Amino acid sequence: MSHSEKLATDIKQMAKQAKIAARTLATLSTEAKNNVLLHMVDAIDAKRQYIQNENAKDLVAGKEKGLSPAMLDRLELSDKVITSMMDGLREVAALPDPVGEIEKMVKRPNGLMVGRMRVPLGVIGMIYESRPNVTVDAAALCLKAGNAILLRGGSEAIHSNRALASVLQEALLSQGVAAEAIQVIPVTDREAVNIMLSQEEYLDLIIPRGGEGLIRFVSETSRIPVLKHYKGVCHIYVDRDADLEKATPIILNSKAQRPGVCNALEGLLVHKDIAESYLPALADSLNRADVRLLGCKESVQIVPSITPAMDSDWGTEFLDLILCVRVVADIDEALDYIAQYGSQHTESILTENYSNAQRFLAEVDASAVMVNTSTRFNDGGQLGLGAEIGISTTKLHAYGPMGLEELTTRKFVVYGQGQVRS
Repeated sequence: MSHSEKLATDIKQMAKQAKIAARTLATLSTEAKNNVLLHMVDAIDAKRQYIQNENAKDLVAGKEKGLSPAMLDRLELSDKVITSMMDGLREVAALPDPVGEIEKMVKRPNGLMVGRMRVPLGVIGMIYESRPNVTVDAAALCLKAGNAILLRGGSEAIHSNRALASVLQEALLSQGVAAEAIQVIPVTDREAVNIMLSQEEYLDLIIPRGGEGLIRFVSETSRIPVLKHYKGVCHIYVDRDADLEKATPIILNSKAQRPGVCNALEGLLVHKDIAESYLPALADSLNRADVRLLGCKESVQIVPSITPAMDSDWGTEFLDLILCVRVVADIDEALDYIAQYGSQHTESILTENYSNAQRFLAEVDASAVMVNTSTRFNDGGQLGLGAEIGISTTKLHAYGPMGLEELTTRKFVVYGQGQVRS
C-alpha cells in the first residue's frame, strides 16, 4: 500500500469512527456532557507541562521556518493561554444545552401535535491554522452541542494539537465516552485536507478558519457543505445626524483596538455635510493611534495628510492600522458602497436619526448590522452566545457568530393518536 493509499484509509477510518461516536454523543445528557468538559479542565491542568513541552517543539520549528513574531505569539501555549482554555471549557459547561429543546409545538386541525426539536448536526470537520487553542475551543462547543469533531490544524501546530487531542481523549474515556468523539488528523501532509473533504459519507459540515486563500480552497474542493467566512471588510457610515462626540471613540475602537481581527474596521464613510468640519479632528485622533489613512479625492482635499487611495484599496481587508475613508453624498450612496465592497460581515451606522438607523438595519446585508456602536462587538461572547466556533458570512445554515445553537439543526417531531392521511 502506498503512502497516499494508507493516508486515505486512515482518514476514512477516523471519519467513520467519528460518525459512530456522534450517535452516542447525540443521546448524552447535559449533566454527562458537562462532567466531561469539567474533567477536560482537570486533565489539561494536570498535563500542562506535557502540553507546553510539545508546544515548544512547534515554537522551535516555527522560528527555524521564519514565522513572524505575531504568528509565533498565536502559536504559543503560555500559562495564560492554557488558563484561558480551561476557563473556556468551564464557560461552555455553564451554557444552556440546546439539544432536545422543542420549539413551536402546535396542534393541527386533525389533532396532530407538531413541533421542532433541536438536534446535533452530526460530525463537524474543522480545518484551521496557527492557534492550537482552537482545538480545545472547537472540541468543547461541538461536544456540548452533541457533535463529534474531526480536526485538521496547521502543520506549524502539529505537536501542540496532537498533545491537546490526547489529553481531551483521556478525559472522554475517563467518563465512558468514545475517544473518537474528538480526533486530530495526526499528519502534516496537505493531501490530508483533500481526503478529509471527500468524506461526505461521514462528515456533515466543514468549518474552515484561516486566511481567505484557505477558505476559498476548501469551498472549491469540498464535497461536504462548507460554512464560509472569506474575509471581514467592515464599514462604519457616519451620518449627517451622528453624535460626533460618540463617533470618534467608536471609530478608534473599531479600527485600532485589534486591527488584525476580522471584525476590525476597514472602511469609513462620512456624509458630505459634516466631512469638512469633522474629518480633520478625526484624522488627527486616528493619526495619534498610528492609523494610516487612504482616502477619496474629497477627503484628501479636506485633510491633505490623507494618502490618495488606489482603486484596489476599496474593499480591502488590511488587517493592519490602515483605513480607507470616503466622503459620500447621503445614506443612499453609503448603502450602495457597502453593497459593492462589503463582505457581509459587520456594518455600522452612527446616527441620531431613527429613520436612517432603521433603514440601515433593514437594507444592509451583513451577519451583524449595528447602530451607534463598534464593529468589534460582532463576536459570540460579546453577543451573548458565550462562545463561538467561528463567524459565518453565508446564510446557510448560520449567519454570524456560531455558538451552541448554531451547531445544531431542527427536526420535526409529530405526536399522533392514530390519525391517517386522507
